[in-house]
Amino acid sequence: MSATAARHAMEASRPRSRHAHLVRTGQGDHLFVADGSRLYDIDPGLVAALEHAMARDGEGAVADLLVRLGLGGRPMIDDVPIAPPTIHALSLAVAQKCNLGCSYCYAEQGGFGAAPRNMTQADAERAVDLLVADAPEGGRISLAFLGGEPLANRAVIRQTTRHAVERAAAKGLDVGFSITTNGTLLTEDDGAFFEAHGFAVTISLDGDRTAHDRLRPFAGGGGSFDRIMARTRPLIAMQRRMQVSARVTVTPDNLALRETLDAFVAEGFHSVGFAPMLASPNGRDEMQPDDLAVMLEGMIDCGRAFEAHARAGRRYPFLNMLNLLREIGRGTHRPYPCGAGAGYLGVSADGALAACHRFVGDPAGAMGSLADGADAARRAEWLAQRHVHTQAPCRDCWARYLCGGGCHHEVIARGRPACDYIRGWLDYGLGAWLRLSEAGVTGAPATLR
Repeated sequence: MSATAARHAMEASRPRSRHAHLVRTGQGDHLFVADGSRLYDIDPGLVAALEHAMARDGEGAVADLLVRLGLGGRPMIDDVPIAPPTIHALSLAVAQKCNLGCSYCYAEQGGFGAAPRNMTQADAERAVDLLVADAPEGGRISLAFLGGEPLANRAVIRQTTRHAVERAAAKGLDVGFSITTNGTLLTEDDGAFFEAHGFAVTISLDGDRTAHDRLRPFAGGGGSFDRIMARTRPLIAMQRRMQVSARVTVTPDNLALRETLDAFVAEGFHSVGFAPMLASPNGRDEMQPDDLAVMLEGMIDCGRAFEAHARAGRRYPFLNMLNLLREIGRGTHRPYPCGAGAGYLGVSADGALAACHRFVGDPAGAMGSLADGADAARRAEWLAQRHVHTQAPCRDCWARYLCGGGCHHEVIARGRPACDYIRGWLDYGLGAWLRLSEAGVTGAPATLR
């Protein structure tokens, strides 16, 4: 597969100024201002002025021009890290064991480098109580069940869900549930339970049968695709409150994104999303620069299909595109990529707290324990260290407040091999938002003269 559109997007999106980025579409020229993630239509005369200023950006020319245009002023995001917020989301590694032998598994086949084990009911309920205790009355909390393979500890999932419902109701809280599963142990009874409690169910599927079975075989050998689909289809058929989605981990061996997306959309999944494999414990199946260029080409191809469906008023549940357009539309600007170490923590099977589910068992992300509570000093230190302004080359990139600096776990493990990919995808997304806006699908940007 060639990567012509991807190479163009990567080249066009390389940082020329930390303050601004020019976006060119068939509808004209546009200015993206990093501070506040603001997007404007601009006329040709202003394009020339911006081009000239970007050539002299080391002298502060772009910042000066933005001030003259009335777009300067006090930064919306400063260097001060946020204070550790109230914890509103936890993921529970209820089963640190797995029946698959995925080649790239960040959890090292579920055990995170330790002996297989299950979370006890007592610890799971202690985690819920921690979450509820911190929540303000009338607020919302989220509880995710992960592994390994979480359904290897089905009884704890169900009892913990009931406990959370009871505790949340007593405090007037709205509680949301999710589970990420390999799908091999699903039953229709699980589906009925998830439907009753409005679960977001994510199934890990890495492409068609051939691609998936190569990457996600059973631990003892043999493909898992057919069993997963046989067990997932009844849940897809019954989803109403429940949402059943597919998540595809992209490696150099499963880069046929459009074919995968269309096949899973046809199956009836609520949404389908892709994520590149950037850091695996053994280095296997990690994406390299050329692979990321091919992936970006596939993502843009999927995005163009989304645009065509959107113009025709048809639903096309490409999750990456839906999320990207939502973030651009709301003008998302943030100093972190996610809530890890802030409002969201992971909980290991033995009750240790971590910055997120990917840091379970990793001292780099240790955040306390259920027994002793969340470590406020460690969380504050984390938020100070991981602020995007402390990260290089992030602080000099126009996309820093949309990106947030990249997944903490991947960055700590491997650095930032995907910056060109991320910027290229954001550049494409800005153009897509503008094209759809022109077609009346989203709100129109402001016009700057």
